[in-house]
Amino acid sequence: MSVIVMAIDYGDAHTGVAISDPTGFLAGTTTTIHSRKEQVVLEELARLVRENRVEELVMGFPRNMDGTEGPRAQLYRDFAAQVEQMTGLAPVLWDERRTTVDAHRILFESGKNAKKRKKTVDAVAASLILEGYLDFRRLQKSREQAQGGI
Repeated sequence: MSVIVMAIDYGDAHTGVAISDPTGFLAGTTTTIHSRKEQVVLEELARLVRENRVEELVMGFPRNMDGTEGPRAQLYRDFAAQVEQMTGLAPVLWDERRTTVDAHRILFESGKNAKKRKKTVDAVAASLILEGYLDFRRLQKSREQAQGGI
């Protein structure tokens, strides 16, 4: 059974969103919410959850390169709690180290100039979070099947 998963790359001015396809295996649609207002971002996330029948959320979580929590960790935990209140879904906090760096590299290599990269980098970062999480879910499921002898 597949589950539609939505990934959130929360940011100060832009929040990237990536939603899996109906099979729950691939990143399907991506978008960016361009707002600094937390309430606007929360309402838009809730709308996307409803319209896309999202069943699971994953949200990028800031960690330092050594794995410890970054200085913005509590801000993200608080935002995740608000997302849960608005959507009824508790986001899985996912290590987002390097996702923005990788997103910039991907866009640069595809020929996007700096101005165009700035508009889409959050959506690409959300796609990378989503892909990492979907890979993790697939690996977890195959381990469970192997242990169960199925």
